[in-house]
Amino acid sequence: MNPRRLIVAITGASGAVYGVRLLELLRGCDVETHLVVSPAGWLTIEQELQRPRREIESLADVAHGAREIGATIASGSFETLGMIVAPCSMKTLAGVALGMADSLVTRAADVCLKERRRLVLMVRETPLNLAHLRNMTAVTEMGAIVFPPVPAFYHRPATIAELVEHSCARALALFGLRVDGMPEWPGMRGQNRET
Repeated sequence: MNPRRLIVAITGASGAVYGVRLLELLRGCDVETHLVVSPAGWLTIEQELQRPRREIESLADVAHGAREIGATIASGSFETLGMIVAPCSMKTLAGVALGMADSLVTRAADVCLKERRRLVLMVRETPLNLAHLRNMTAVTEMGAIVFPPVPAFYHRPATIAELVEHSCARALALFGLRVDGMPEWPGMRGQNRET
């Protein structure tokens, strides 16, 4: 029986920490991880995290080059749970929306869509222009899930790391993967409840 596999892509939007933290969390989820990072993604990792490429690649079970169009994850016959792009740049979003498949990131995303597998795009940009919104609509209509990493505050995070981890755990839950210790919404408590 094939192992459960998940593709993680990191592209050139701000927020490389999301992709890296996803890889770290997935190590405890009994999932084989396949990493692909765009050239701009590597620049963002260097700028924001200052962690060496070898260290990031070692977090995944398999690391693919962005130009390796012949990689396993470029084929629908290679079974996966799907793919998460974290962060997802507006360029990557547009490529997916238009079916460009001109890099391994967009090809793997295209494979997920054509095979009806889960594709989660943690889009990072603000404010949004009309092209961004139309591309989000297009990928949603194709079956992808647009998941901006908008932080929640009901769990009263004390650090940026807690904000990042909560968003990552919520994204992984879309694949049926549970991260231990992640708080759920407890419901409203107190005297202001309507009866």
